Amino acid sequence: MPPIAPGHAWRDLLAGRWQAFALIMLGMWLMAADSLVTATIMPSVGAGLGGYAWFGWATSGYLIGLVVAGACAGWLSDRFGLRGVMVASGIILAAGCWISAAAPSMLAFVIGRTVQGIAAGWVSGFCYVMISMVFPERHLPRVFAAATSVWGIATLLGPLVGGVFADAGNWRGVFHMFAGQALLFAVAALWLVPRAAPPEKPARVPVRPLLLLTLAVVLMSSAGVTANVTLALVLVPAGLALLRAAILVDRREPAGLLPKAGSRIGTALGSAYAAFFCATAAAVGFSVYGPAILQFTNGLSALEAGYVIAVEALAWTGIALLVAGAREAWVHRFIVVGITMIALATALLVGVMASGNLALVLVAGALLGGGFGMSFAFISRDIMVNLSDDDRAIGSGAINAVRNAGGAAGAAIASVAANLTGFAHGLTPANVTSASFWIFATALPLALAAVVFAVRLVRLMAASAPAAPDGSDRGT
Repeated sequence: MPPIAPGHAWRDLLAGRWQAFALIMLGMWLMAADSLVTATIMPSVGAGLGGYAWFGWATSGYLIGLVVAGACAGWLSDRFGLRGVMVASGIILAAGCWISAAAPSMLAFVIGRTVQGIAAGWVSGFCYVMISMVFPERHLPRVFAAATSVWGIATLLGPLVGGVFADAGNWRGVFHMFAGQALLFAVAALWLVPRAAPPEKPARVPVRPLLLLTLAVVLMSSAGVTANVTLALVLVPAGLALLRAAILVDRREPAGLLPKAGSRIGTALGSAYAAFFCATAAAVGFSVYGPAILQFTNGLSALEAGYVIAVEALAWTGIALLVAGAREAWVHRFIVVGITMIALATALLVGVMASGNLALVLVAGALLGGGFGMSFAFISRDIMVNLSDDDRAIGSGAINAVRNAGGAAGAAIASVAANLTGFAHGLTPANVTSASFWIFATALPLALAAVVFAVRLVRLMAASAPAAPDGSDRGT
């Protein structure tokens, strides 16, 4: 373990900033716990509302809202001020929870989940904006490590909480619980976030790239729920093409969804976003298809399989906390090593996911999570330190949106790979083996691309670094 830089302690981080830190962690908890608990109770929801045909759309609707809302979070905070939009996002999240809780049909439940996804995308995006505005550069890795630990806690508690409500036959109570927490977030934001002066020249809404992005995510999400493999083979490339078009159109907007340099992979910003997108796309198959494969090959219960997959989140949290205070000389080594670990884990999963060898699956999951834990905070920091003051809100808010877009693309690609093997029509030894191979084989090029972008990011950062660090901070 490299030595820890002196003075970068948690006490220093929290001094005068603990209120903002607590609000950010609450926002991260709302997003993490909501998605994990809901995944556990979905079978009960389907049984209670008699809508298994809409089952996949409950997840897809949430994801569509998450990506699209997250993409415009930075623009909204610039246009209307962080305080107002954070309060509004908490209220909208509570409303979405109430709609889901009161849903008389699966269609109404899907609408509620979509509203929740929109609000969750805003909550997480606004939290990233707040991180960039409140915390100096030296504290960013620790803040991101703390946010990651919230996901780790939610991974452990989510299935248990969801299981308690499901076993009690009260799945609606989950959403009442989260509605209350969302209102707490709104009240805390009203109290803790200072009011900002409105901009002198409000930027226009980036309508064209936002519409293209929405359509792209809808097409990719549709590929994940359709039983027609031929249609899915059309939807995925069409969605990816529209995603590319959204980026190109965004470059020409006066105030877009991404900073201008962020849409060009030849820049440090563009390489960082691309590394996030590709790494997330490569890794998502493990969490989406891993539980079903493990239940079939190893005879695990749903809860047991969920906790095997949770090794990814636990390794992510542990490694992130371990390296958060590393000296500057180690930071960019961690980025390259971490993303390389993700590629190695993906390659390992190609061969072992359906092998029945639980120990090797756990090793691969730990490599996957450890890779994210080693690299995520430092790539996020590199993004924030490359942003101008004018781009700070847009660029920091885009971090989670880019990762969620990568997750949507990766899930769509994995679903096509799985469904081509007959996975959707019932599990057999033959199609489980074939599906597990192709899910991760198709993810491997994305993981290798992430390594390329990570190396490029590190080289560009090294080329732009001053000869001697001046120790200056960013933030207030």
